[in-house]
Amino acid sequence: MTIKEDLQKLLDILPQDLQKVLESHPQRDNLVEVVLDLGRCPEARFPNQAEYLSETPVTQAQIDDCIQRVGIFSGDNRAGIELTLHRISAIRNRSGKIIGLTCRVGRAIFGTIGMIRDLVETGKSILMLGRPGVGKTTALREIARVLADDLRKRVVIIDTSNEIAGDGDVPHPAIGRARRMQVAQPELQHQVMIEAVENHMPEVIVIDEIGTELEALAARTIAERGVQLVGTAHGNQIANLIKNPTLSDLVGGIQAVTLGDDEARRRGSQKTVLERKAPPTFEIAVEMLERQRWVIHESVADTVDTLLRGRQPSPQTRTVDDQGKVSITRQLSLVKGLGGEFPSTEESLPPVRPTNGWRSSGQMVALPPLSLERERVSAPTEFDRLLDESFNYSESFDVKTSRYTGPNGEDLPLHIYPYGVSRHQLEQVIGVLNLPVILTKDIDTSDAVLALRSHVKNQAKLRQMAKARHVPIHMIKASTIPQITRGLRRLLNMEDPEMTDELELQLFLHSGTDDEVDALEEARLAVEQIVIPKGQPVELLPRSSKVRKMQHELVEHYRLKSDSFGEEPNRRLRIYPA
Repeated sequence: MTIKEDLQKLLDILPQDLQKVLESHPQRDNLVEVVLDLGRCPEARFPNQAEYLSETPVTQAQIDDCIQRVGIFSGDNRAGIELTLHRISAIRNRSGKIIGLTCRVGRAIFGTIGMIRDLVETGKSILMLGRPGVGKTTALREIARVLADDLRKRVVIIDTSNEIAGDGDVPHPAIGRARRMQVAQPELQHQVMIEAVENHMPEVIVIDEIGTELEALAARTIAERGVQLVGTAHGNQIANLIKNPTLSDLVGGIQAVTLGDDEARRRGSQKTVLERKAPPTFEIAVEMLERQRWVIHESVADTVDTLLRGRQPSPQTRTVDDQGKVSITRQLSLVKGLGGEFPSTEESLPPVRPTNGWRSSGQMVALPPLSLERERVSAPTEFDRLLDESFNYSESFDVKTSRYTGPNGEDLPLHIYPYGVSRHQLEQVIGVLNLPVILTKDIDTSDAVLALRSHVKNQAKLRQMAKARHVPIHMIKASTIPQITRGLRRLLNMEDPEMTDELELQLFLHSGTDDEVDALEEARLAVEQIVIPKGQPVELLPRSSKVRKMQHELVEHYRLKSDSFGEEPNRRLRIYPA
């Protein structure tokens, strides 16, 4: 990277004593800004520290002297130095008098966009997000130069505060062949954006700090006319923009939608859900976490849809080392509580493999029997290994080398499409028992359908879809923990344990209080030590209705029957032998 800063021109506007201190300062080349506040000691700020330049407080005469050397402050209380990128911002008192200055160093850093150069060349609109000082404007300036000089495009910069191309009528050389349009007043930025498209025939428009609803609307108008947009907005992540009613239109906007009964049941969601209103104005988003670490959302539409469905997206994370080498990783969150960064040796992750099991054959073949002991011990590590292999897939990978596979040879984890079954309870069973199962909301990507028997009877459309896609439907009687557990075990060809261990007891706990744990342990001991071996009914101690319900579920897990009898507060459970 090469850096052009003209730091001396900024130092020349400061008081003489501060100039001398900074000119000889060892961190001079890393200076970020100088702060002059009336009645306070002058302060110099560096990337990782700040220090006072003098023990003498700043006077009004010193501030006025700096103002005379700077010139006129615009409507947004900013001024600049001609043919430089430095920015001087003013703090005023109630009467409008300037009592503080922030003198920020502007640097033209060539080569800063090496991490996203491939995205810039696609011609898609790019939105840069990040906290102040992370380098958004510097990156924007370099993107404009690359588009204008290297890619030979007609680029127009909407420079509201003269921060991108510097102060004065002649733009700074850092923007290359790009043209710059100045804005007389900050509130007129949206009008200048439209004027640039109508009058100057640009292929690319560069905008810094989109902050109002009118500017967001103007950006959408420009994008609809086929012009590539490159802009910045306040906010660390896309989730911040979704929650911001002023700027949410940049990512497509959100609206509440009421679903029909069948669709809500199919999605496993409430009837009123949030959905994206329109295509995003910007197709790609870059979250600038640090100067050398950016998170890339290659499809803003997919990211917003994923977030609105209550799931976490899987964006790219790009970092660059001291030698300028870019490394790409992807954050994965396929299963609740499971995720991690997997490195990619190419510019993007490998394509997803086509399924080779139930969906392609339409057949269900039993797995080789696995002992429960081995399954409990090896499931988490084996699942992690299979996930790792699935995201580092190469053509030479042979599914037959896996330690175990699904029915008919397909790779685990198993993708299951739930229909009418509680998604929360499914996630609870999968998480507690460490089952190699992933829930999907798309029947096209599923290996099997897990559905309530009562729902399937009246859904000919579901049966037709499953048949057309060769996806088997597995039915359970009720959406309860025992039924779901047995259904998932059958799908994975895992034998039901004769005894329930402490891990599975967690499935039936609600709040995990001592009373709940004692009640479930009492029911478990009664079943395993009396009801099953001796064939005798057992009455348990009186419990609350909530705790009795948990005991009923546990008894059902053993495929036994039970009922409650007696009057409150002495109502209790009676368990019958099979």
